[in-house]
Amino acid sequence: MTEVNIDWNQLKSFEAVARIGSLAAVSRKTGATQPTLSRHVRELEEKLGVQLFDRTANGLILTPTGTELFAHAQDMQRSASLMSLVANGQSEHLAGTVRITASQVVARYLLPPILADLLKQEPEIEIELVSSDQTDNLLEREADIAVRMYKPEQLDVIAKRLGELESGAYASHEYLRLHGYPDELADFAKHDFVGYDTRMATINDFKREGIKIDRHFFRFRSDDENDCWQMVVNGFGIGFTLVALGNAEPKVERLLPTVATERVPIWLTAHAELRTSRRIRHVYDHLSAQISAKLNEAMPS
Repeated sequence: MTEVNIDWNQLKSFEAVARIGSLAAVSRKTGATQPTLSRHVRELEEKLGVQLFDRTANGLILTPTGTELFAHAQDMQRSASLMSLVANGQSEHLAGTVRITASQVVARYLLPPILADLLKQEPEIEIELVSSDQTDNLLEREADIAVRMYKPEQLDVIAKRLGELESGAYASHEYLRLHGYPDELADFAKHDFVGYDTRMATINDFKREGIKIDRHFFRFRSDDENDCWQMVVNGFGIGFTLVALGNAEPKVERLLPTVATERVPIWLTAHAELRTSRRIRHVYDHLSAQISAKLNEAMPS
């Protein structure tokens, strides 16, 4: 059998299209043009002498042969990523870029003072912060370190639970002056609420207290926590946020602090191989220590 010399760029394009499922989506994610991606896939098919995708009205669908080859392409992509990780670990200098991904509220309100302190201490380190509630793939280097409000389920990552933050109900002084103070949870039915659009956290909090609500309970809905919080601060209604954030805002007041609300865990994760990089390890340890300290400060005594 004649050995096939596979172009790495063709293989990467095939793996990305098969994993993400759309030329347009891969183009947006990687910056490669759709014609280039399509050409890479076509050339790889010609070189291997097989059809990798069925072209349908709904897009590209892996053929049985394509599905089998996709598994091997993923193995090769992982191996290439691990080579990069090991190579990065050889550096003994605290210099270079560290890419961190964190949920929106953590990126905006918890990390800035911690990262500012780090950058003052280490002038040769650069930080890229991705504020997103989407799960970035640590293995494929879309991020070096992730700070998440849930336990990661990816393989080949290390995860450390740093603690938890309490959430609470808040309303602006202006809103309370106009609409009055709720004395108990049952009074909430008389008020306007800000809440998530599709996420169930607040609905589940009410359920634990024996109160059944659905998403229409919230007159303003958004899955962006910052949008929700600004609606509360600007006097629309009652909303929920982390106590550490709510207590720091002078325009609002916490309501019913004795009522049990969601406690949000904070997890710090990184690819296991990145712990061999002195630069990544230094940033990881700094985040671990500083976030843990802030979480301990926020916990009631």
